[in-house]
Amino acid sequence: MRVCGLMSGTSLDGLDVAVVDFTHDEGKVRHELLHFVTMSYDDGLKQELHKLMDPAAPLHLVSSMNMYLGERYSHSMMKALHEAGIDLETVDLISSHGQTIWHEPAVEPYRLYACPNTMQIGDIAVLAERTGKTVIGDFRTRDMAAGGQGAPLVPFADQVLFQSESVGRVLLNIGGIANMTVLPRLGSEQPIVAYDTGPGNMVIDACVARHSGGQSSFDKDGELAGGGTVDDEWVNRLISHEYFAAPAPKSTGRELFGAAFVETFWAEGNERGRSSIDKIATATMLTAKTIATEIQKYIQSHDVKEVIVSGGGVHNQALMGYLKAQMPEDLKFATTNDFGVDADAKEAIVFALLGYLGIQKMPNSLPAATGAKKATIMGKIVWGS
Repeated sequence: MRVCGLMSGTSLDGLDVAVVDFTHDEGKVRHELLHFVTMSYDDGLKQELHKLMDPAAPLHLVSSMNMYLGERYSHSMMKALHEAGIDLETVDLISSHGQTIWHEPAVEPYRLYACPNTMQIGDIAVLAERTGKTVIGDFRTRDMAAGGQGAPLVPFADQVLFQSESVGRVLLNIGGIANMTVLPRLGSEQPIVAYDTGPGNMVIDACVARHSGGQSSFDKDGELAGGGTVDDEWVNRLISHEYFAAPAPKSTGRELFGAAFVETFWAEGNERGRSSIDKIATATMLTAKTIATEIQKYIQSHDVKEVIVSGGGVHNQALMGYLKAQMPEDLKFATTNDFGVDADAKEAIVFALLGYLGIQKMPNSLPAATGAKKATIMGKIVWGS
């Protein structure tokens, strides 16, 4: 089956498009990535999406953007296929994650009518109508209905693609939010553990945007952080945030580490007399330290010998340097590229996989990661014409 996986993450860089061929043989899923590209968002769209992540965003704008992104995804996907020389007719299924604008897995008990909730926009009916293809999407809500947090979903694919017979591994994805999957070796009695560790690139990117007056949206190769000085005392205070002490499974997003967090972070940096470059370096260390702290919890219990990294953060040399410096010297670091999975394409490949399994009515969730009561078949389907 040929699946076109679509993913737009919390970093709002653009729409990732992965065209993947799947086969299912002797109980194992095999895949071949035919094409991957990120169709970048223009600054205007990024700004509008940021506005919609505010709880006070007008409902009519959210509803309109839901339909607009369906149109945008359709156009971007077909353009990507054309540029790759892949005929739309050869695509069997489109699997779309959508754009998360709100994710609230835990609600205050005093709120009337409150219920755990999540919202991904980019209407799949529009995708189906424009392409004529069957589309599966809106994966997270089914897991929430089963008592889970609706995130992280990538660990299911980590288990399918990366679990080893000989060593324990940590699969680390550093996107806007950082998440990890701890995989004991096959046959081990230890459980798979997976959750969001906290901010990945999100706070760093926001600080770079402030530093550059909006001219840059990320720290290319970690050059800015590398030129700054980390305020270690400040980092140690920042990691007292309640999220880092919360037990797993847990998930987070812009609701905790978005605009309000960055506003407070930036103001506190000013009070501490830190330059904008120092703030970027400190934000980078915050990500590295929170990831390192979580990995260290499982090195012995899960016999972890390898950390396999994916996501945009893998290119940030300062971040990776800070992270490795806090890890045992004999812990091996690699990227998913070393295992045949493009580090930038991984999440789009993952959602192509979830769609591939979902359309065949096969479970595609990992309760150990989300906290759900049972494994479910995630995804809503709009049939093609």
